[in-house]
Amino acid sequence: MSAVDLTEPTEPTEPTEPTEPADSTDSTDSTTAPVARGRAYWALADCWNIVRRGLTHYRRQPVNIAWQLGFPILSVLLYGYVFGSAMTVPGGGDYKDFLMPGMFVMTMAFGFINTATIVVYDATKGVIDRFRSMPMAPSAVVAGRGVTDLVVACAELGILVLTALAMGWRPNGGWGFLAAFGLLLWLRFALIWLGVWLGLLVPNPEAAGGLFAVAFPLTMISSIFVAPQLMPDWLGWIAAWNPISSTAAATRELFGTPVGGGDSWVEQHALLMAGVGPLVLTAIFLPLAVRRFQKLSR
Repeated sequence: MSAVDLTEPTEPTEPTEPTEPADSTDSTDSTTAPVARGRAYWALADCWNIVRRGLTHYRRQPVNIAWQLGFPILSVLLYGYVFGSAMTVPGGGDYKDFLMPGMFVMTMAFGFINTATIVVYDATKGVIDRFRSMPMAPSAVVAGRGVTDLVVACAELGILVLTALAMGWRPNGGWGFLAAFGLLLWLRFALIWLGVWLGLLVPNPEAAGGLFAVAFPLTMISSIFVAPQLMPDWLGWIAAWNPISSTAAATRELFGTPVGGGDSWVEQHALLMAGVGPLVLTAIFLPLAVRRFQKLSR
Protein backbone atom coordinates (compact mmCIF):
# COMPACT_ATOMS: atom_id res chain seq x y z
CA MET A 1 0.00 0.00 0.00
CA SER A 2 1.32 3.46 -0.84
CA ALA A 3 1.92 6.37 1.56
CA VAL A 4 -1.10 8.18 0.24
CA ASP A 5 -3.30 5.30 1.22
CA LEU A 6 -1.97 5.42 4.83
CA THR A 7 -2.42 9.17 5.44
CA GLU A 8 -5.59 9.99 3.55
CA PRO A 9 -8.86 8.18 3.89
CA THR A 10 -9.92 6.44 0.85
CA GLU A 11 -13.17 7.65 -0.59
CA PRO A 12 -15.53 5.04 -1.80
CA THR A 13 -15.40 4.74 -5.50
CA GLU A 14 -18.53 5.21 -7.49
CA PRO A 15 -19.76 2.20 -9.31
CA THR A 16 -18.64 2.12 -12.84
CA GLU A 17 -21.40 2.56 -15.35
CA PRO A 18 -21.75 -0.30 -17.79
CA THR A 19 -19.95 0.38 -20.97
CA GLU A 20 -22.26 0.67 -23.93
CA PRO A 21 -21.23 -1.07 -27.09
CA ALA A 22 -19.58 1.30 -29.51
CA ASP A 23 -21.58 2.35 -32.47
CA SER A 24 -20.78 0.24 -35.51
CA THR A 25 -20.20 3.22 -37.71
CA ASP A 26 -17.71 4.76 -35.25
CA SER A 27 -15.77 1.52 -34.93
CA THR A 28 -15.60 1.15 -38.67
CA ASP A 29 -14.29 4.67 -39.09
CA SER A 30 -11.71 4.27 -36.33
CA THR A 31 -10.32 1.04 -37.75
CA THR A 32 -10.54 1.31 -41.49
CA ALA A 33 -9.28 4.89 -41.81
CA PRO A 34 -5.84 4.17 -40.32
CA VAL A 35 -5.61 0.99 -42.40
CA ALA A 36 -6.44 2.91 -45.55
CA ARG A 37 -3.88 5.58 -44.68
CA GLY A 38 -1.34 2.90 -43.93
CA ARG A 39 -1.84 1.16 -47.25
CA ALA A 40 -1.51 4.42 -49.16
CA TYR A 41 1.62 5.32 -47.23
CA TRP A 42 3.31 1.97 -47.84
CA ALA A 43 2.31 2.00 -51.50
CA LEU A 44 4.06 5.36 -51.89
CA ALA A 45 7.03 4.13 -49.87
CA ASP A 46 7.37 1.03 -52.04
CA CYS A 47 7.10 3.15 -55.19
CA TRP A 48 9.81 5.47 -53.89
CA ASN A 49 12.10 2.50 -53.20
CA ILE A 50 11.69 1.34 -56.80
CA VAL A 51 12.43 4.86 -58.04
CA ARG A 52 15.50 5.15 -55.82
CA ARG A 53 16.73 1.77 -57.06
CA GLY A 54 16.37 2.84 -60.70
CA LEU A 55 18.11 6.18 -60.17
CA THR A 56 20.91 4.46 -58.28
CA HIS A 57 21.54 2.24 -61.29
CA TYR A 58 21.87 5.32 -63.48
CA ARG A 59 24.25 6.92 -61.00
CA ARG A 60 26.46 3.85 -60.92
CA GLN A 61 26.25 3.29 -64.68
CA PRO A 62 26.40 6.76 -66.27
CA VAL A 63 27.19 5.17 -69.62
CA ASN A 64 23.48 4.42 -69.92
CA ILE A 65 22.61 8.12 -69.84
CA ALA A 66 25.49 8.87 -72.21
CA TRP A 67 24.15 6.31 -74.69
CA GLN A 68 20.58 7.57 -74.46
CA LEU A 69 21.70 11.14 -75.10
CA GLY A 70 24.47 10.35 -77.56
CA PHE A 71 22.25 9.43 -80.48
CA PRO A 72 19.97 12.52 -80.30
CA ILE A 73 22.93 14.86 -79.89
CA LEU A 74 24.72 13.27 -82.84
CA SER A 75 21.53 13.54 -84.88
CA VAL A 76 21.23 17.23 -84.00
CA LEU A 77 24.79 17.84 -85.14
CA LEU A 78 24.36 15.72 -88.25
CA TYR A 79 21.07 17.16 -89.47
CA GLY A 80 21.69 20.66 -88.16
CA TYR A 81 25.18 21.23 -89.55
CA VAL A 82 25.71 18.63 -92.28
CA PHE A 83 22.28 18.46 -93.92
CA GLY A 84 20.82 21.68 -92.56
CA SER A 85 21.90 23.82 -95.48
CA ALA A 86 20.11 21.52 -97.93
CA MET A 87 16.85 21.32 -95.96
CA THR A 88 13.94 23.64 -96.53
CA VAL A 89 11.01 24.47 -94.29
CA PRO A 90 7.62 25.05 -95.93
CA GLY A 91 6.61 28.62 -95.22
CA GLY A 92 10.19 29.70 -94.56
CA GLY A 93 12.30 29.77 -91.44
CA ASP A 94 15.59 28.43 -90.16
CA TYR A 95 15.86 24.65 -90.35
CA LYS A 96 17.66 24.47 -87.00
CA ASP A 97 14.66 26.11 -85.34
CA PHE A 98 12.44 23.59 -87.09
CA LEU A 99 14.67 20.65 -86.16
CA MET A 100 15.21 21.18 -82.42
CA PRO A 101 11.64 20.54 -81.21
CA GLY A 102 11.59 17.45 -83.40
CA MET A 103 14.75 16.18 -81.73
CA PHE A 104 13.13 16.66 -78.32
CA VAL A 105 10.20 14.55 -79.52
CA MET A 106 12.48 11.88 -80.94
CA THR A 107 14.28 11.55 -77.61
CA MET A 108 10.98 11.07 -75.82
CA ALA A 109 9.86 8.53 -78.43
CA PHE A 110 13.03 6.45 -78.26
CA GLY A 111 12.76 6.30 -74.47
CA PHE A 112 10.36 3.34 -74.57
CA ILE A 113 13.19 1.14 -75.87
CA ASN A 114 15.20 1.81 -72.73
CA THR A 115 12.11 1.12 -70.61
CA ALA A 116 11.54 -2.21 -72.34
CA THR A 117 15.20 -3.19 -71.96
CA ILE A 118 15.27 -2.50 -68.21
CA VAL A 119 11.94 -4.28 -67.62
CA VAL A 120 12.95 -7.41 -69.54
CA TYR A 121 16.31 -7.45 -67.74
CA ASP A 122 14.58 -7.38 -64.36
CA ALA A 123 12.11 -10.04 -65.51
CA THR A 124 14.73 -12.45 -66.81
CA LYS A 125 17.02 -12.00 -63.79
CA GLY A 126 14.20 -12.77 -61.35
CA VAL A 127 14.09 -9.27 -59.87
CA ILE A 128 10.39 -8.80 -60.60
CA ASP A 129 9.59 -12.24 -59.16
CA ARG A 130 11.45 -11.26 -56.00
CA PHE A 131 9.44 -8.04 -55.78
CA ARG A 132 6.20 -9.97 -56.21
CA SER A 133 7.14 -12.38 -53.42
CA MET A 134 7.76 -9.52 -50.97
CA PRO A 135 5.06 -7.78 -48.89
CA MET A 136 4.92 -4.72 -51.09
CA ALA A 137 2.21 -2.98 -53.07
CA PRO A 138 1.67 -4.70 -56.45
CA SER A 139 1.38 -1.32 -58.16
CA ALA A 140 4.75 -0.12 -56.85
CA VAL A 141 6.84 -1.96 -59.46
CA VAL A 142 4.99 -0.56 -62.47
CA ALA A 143 4.43 2.90 -60.99
CA GLY A 144 8.02 3.14 -59.79
CA ARG A 145 9.29 2.31 -63.26
CA GLY A 146 7.11 5.05 -64.73
CA VAL A 147 8.25 7.70 -62.25
CA THR A 148 11.90 6.77 -62.80
CA ASP A 149 11.57 7.12 -66.55
CA LEU A 150 9.90 10.51 -66.21
CA VAL A 151 12.74 11.75 -63.99
CA VAL A 152 15.29 10.53 -66.53
CA ALA A 153 13.26 12.13 -69.34
CA CYS A 154 13.43 15.50 -67.54
CA ALA A 155 17.21 15.16 -67.31
CA GLU A 156 17.43 14.26 -71.00
CA LEU A 157 15.33 17.25 -72.00
CA GLY A 158 17.45 19.56 -69.87
CA ILE A 159 20.68 18.41 -71.53
CA LEU A 160 19.18 18.60 -75.01
CA VAL A 161 17.87 22.11 -74.40
CA LEU A 162 21.34 23.22 -73.30
CA THR A 163 22.77 21.66 -76.48
CA ALA A 164 20.18 23.43 -78.62
CA LEU A 165 20.85 26.77 -76.94
CA ALA A 166 24.57 26.32 -77.55
CA MET A 167 23.80 25.78 -81.25
CA GLY A 168 21.86 29.05 -81.42
CA TRP A 169 18.29 27.80 -81.05
CA ARG A 170 16.00 30.19 -79.20
CA PRO A 171 12.31 29.65 -78.33
CA ASN A 172 10.08 32.60 -79.19
CA GLY A 173 6.79 31.46 -77.72
CA GLY A 174 7.06 33.15 -74.32
CA TRP A 175 5.72 31.03 -71.48
CA GLY A 176 4.34 28.57 -74.00
CA PHE A 177 7.58 26.62 -73.72
CA LEU A 178 6.32 25.25 -70.37
CA ALA A 179 3.28 23.76 -72.12
CA ALA A 180 5.60 22.40 -74.81
CA PHE A 181 7.66 20.54 -72.22
CA GLY A 182 4.42 19.30 -70.70
CA LEU A 183 3.39 17.79 -74.05
CA LEU A 184 6.81 16.18 -74.44
CA LEU A 185 6.58 14.54 -71.03
CA TRP A 186 2.96 13.57 -71.76
CA LEU A 187 4.14 11.66 -74.83
CA ARG A 188 6.91 10.03 -72.81
CA PHE A 189 4.42 9.03 -70.13
CA ALA A 190 2.23 7.30 -72.70
CA LEU A 191 5.14 5.43 -74.26
CA ILE A 192 6.35 4.22 -70.86
CA TRP A 193 3.46 1.75 -70.74
CA LEU A 194 4.26 0.56 -74.24
CA GLY A 195 7.81 -0.09 -73.06
CA VAL A 196 6.65 -1.90 -69.91
CA TRP A 197 4.27 -4.09 -71.92
CA LEU A 198 6.90 -4.95 -74.51
CA GLY A 199 9.47 -5.57 -71.78
CA LEU A 200 7.19 -8.14 -70.21
CA LEU A 201 6.59 -9.80 -73.61
CA VAL A 202 10.05 -10.11 -75.18
CA PRO A 203 12.14 -13.06 -73.95
CA ASN A 204 15.53 -11.40 -73.31
CA PRO A 205 17.34 -8.02 -73.35
CA GLU A 206 18.81 -8.76 -76.79
CA ALA A 207 15.31 -8.98 -78.25
CA ALA A 208 14.41 -5.70 -76.55
CA GLY A 209 17.39 -4.06 -78.25
CA GLY A 210 15.89 -5.13 -81.58
CA LEU A 211 12.96 -2.78 -80.95
CA PHE A 212 15.18 -0.01 -82.28
CA ALA A 213 14.57 -1.41 -85.76
CA VAL A 214 10.86 -0.73 -85.25
CA ALA A 215 11.18 2.64 -83.50
CA PHE A 216 13.55 4.17 -86.04
CA PRO A 217 11.17 3.99 -89.04
CA LEU A 218 8.30 5.27 -86.89
CA THR A 219 10.29 8.37 -85.99
CA MET A 220 11.62 8.87 -89.50
CA ILE A 221 8.14 8.68 -91.07
CA SER A 222 7.01 11.73 -89.17
CA SER A 223 7.52 15.47 -89.15
CA ILE A 224 10.59 15.30 -86.89
CA PHE A 225 13.09 15.93 -89.68
CA VAL A 226 11.00 16.82 -92.74
CA ALA A 227 7.56 18.35 -93.16
CA PRO A 228 5.02 15.75 -94.39
CA GLN A 229 4.05 17.82 -97.45
CA LEU A 230 7.58 17.40 -98.81
CA MET A 231 7.09 13.62 -98.89
CA PRO A 232 5.16 11.58 -101.47
CA ASP A 233 1.43 11.92 -100.95
CA TRP A 234 0.83 8.46 -99.46
CA LEU A 235 3.87 8.69 -97.19
CA GLY A 236 3.05 12.25 -96.16
CA TRP A 237 -0.45 11.14 -95.12
CA ILE A 238 1.04 8.44 -92.88
CA ALA A 239 3.56 10.88 -91.42
CA ALA A 240 0.88 13.49 -90.74
CA TRP A 241 -1.28 11.04 -88.76
CA ASN A 242 1.67 9.73 -86.79
CA PRO A 243 1.09 10.80 -83.13
CA ILE A 244 4.75 11.79 -82.96
CA SER A 245 4.17 14.32 -85.74
CA SER A 246 1.32 15.94 -83.81
CA THR A 247 3.53 16.40 -80.76
CA ALA A 248 6.34 17.78 -82.91
CA ALA A 249 4.04 20.29 -84.63
CA ALA A 250 2.42 21.32 -81.34
CA THR A 251 5.74 21.90 -79.59
CA ARG A 252 7.01 23.94 -82.55
CA GLU A 253 3.93 26.10 -82.31
CA LEU A 254 4.35 26.58 -78.56
CA PHE A 255 8.06 27.29 -78.90
CA GLY A 256 7.31 29.89 -81.57
CA THR A 257 9.55 28.18 -84.15
CA PRO A 258 8.70 27.32 -87.77
CA VAL A 259 5.90 24.76 -87.88
CA GLY A 260 5.91 23.78 -91.55
CA GLY A 261 2.35 22.50 -91.18
CA GLY A 262 0.18 21.34 -94.04
CA ASP A 263 -3.48 21.73 -94.86
CA SER A 264 -4.77 18.41 -93.52
CA TRP A 265 -7.14 18.34 -90.55
CA VAL A 266 -4.69 16.61 -88.23
CA GLU A 267 -1.95 19.15 -89.01
CA GLN A 268 -4.29 22.07 -88.44
CA HIS A 269 -5.28 20.66 -85.02
CA ALA A 270 -1.84 19.61 -83.83
CA LEU A 271 -2.35 20.85 -80.25
CA LEU A 272 -5.53 18.83 -79.89
CA MET A 273 -4.00 15.67 -81.35
CA ALA A 274 -0.86 16.08 -79.24
CA GLY A 275 -3.08 15.68 -76.20
CA VAL A 276 -5.42 13.01 -77.59
CA GLY A 277 -2.78 10.77 -79.18
CA PRO A 278 -0.84 9.98 -75.97
CA LEU A 279 -4.16 9.61 -74.14
CA VAL A 280 -5.22 6.88 -76.56
CA LEU A 281 -1.82 5.17 -76.23
CA THR A 282 -2.12 5.26 -72.44
CA ALA A 283 -5.66 3.88 -72.53
CA ILE A 284 -4.45 0.97 -74.66
CA PHE A 285 -1.08 0.02 -73.22
CA LEU A 286 -1.49 0.84 -69.52
CA PRO A 287 -4.15 -1.87 -69.01
CA LEU A 288 -2.14 -4.27 -71.17
CA ALA A 289 0.99 -3.66 -69.09
CA VAL A 290 -0.85 -4.10 -65.78
CA ARG A 291 -2.60 -7.26 -67.01
CA ARG A 292 0.64 -8.72 -68.28
CA PHE A 293 2.33 -7.95 -64.97
CA GLN A 294 -0.48 -9.63 -63.04
CA LYS A 295 -0.13 -12.78 -65.16
CA LEU A 296 3.52 -13.27 -64.30
CA SER A 297 4.17 -16.44 -62.34
CA ARG A 298 5.29 -16.05 -58.75
